[in-house]
Amino acid sequence: MAKVAREMVEKAGVDVDKLLDLLVKNAAAELTTYYYYTILRANLIGLEGEGVKEIAEVARIEDRNHFEALVPRIYELGGKLPQDMKEFHDISACGAAHLPKDPHDVKGILKALANAERCAVRGYTEICNMTAGKDHRTYDLSLSILHEEIEHESWFSEFLGEGPSGHFMRRGETSPFVSKFLR
Repeated sequence: MAKVAREMVEKAGVDVDKLLDLLVKNAAAELTTYYYYTILRANLIGLEGEGVKEIAEVARIEDRNHFEALVPRIYELGGKLPQDMKEFHDISACGAAHLPKDPHDVKGILKALANAERCAVRGYTEICNMTAGKDHRTYDLSLSILHEEIEHESWFSEFLGEGPSGHFMRRGETSPFVSKFLR
């Protein structure tokens, strides 16, 4: 644990225990979303599904990267991950992105993907609001993740016909905002 890191964040007025709770719950959401997105992506088949599969895969890989980027900060602040995977799953900040009852329902899969991203946007916005001007490292990390989550939501909402977002699918690059935390 980086004792000075926690000390400085506390001195800045952040409730570090509350922040750690949010970070762990969001890390759980990222890892479980990675798992559920694997199932959702596998069921994106046929003419409709194949057009969405690549975007779902980018979001899936980036959610795994978000988990990987969050873990060091959790430990730096004196936190830890639960020892039991089921417990970790169950404390997730976001509900499970389950496959719809009809696994061929591409629109249902898109809704599950979009709802997971909307939950993530809310979670990282809360962390950013809590740490802005007080915990620069956690803020930068959370803001970087937030940028990617907003892009994910926009991709899925466009496929649902909810309107244009101005975002484009990235080619050949994953986690452009978060990659600096993965080195």
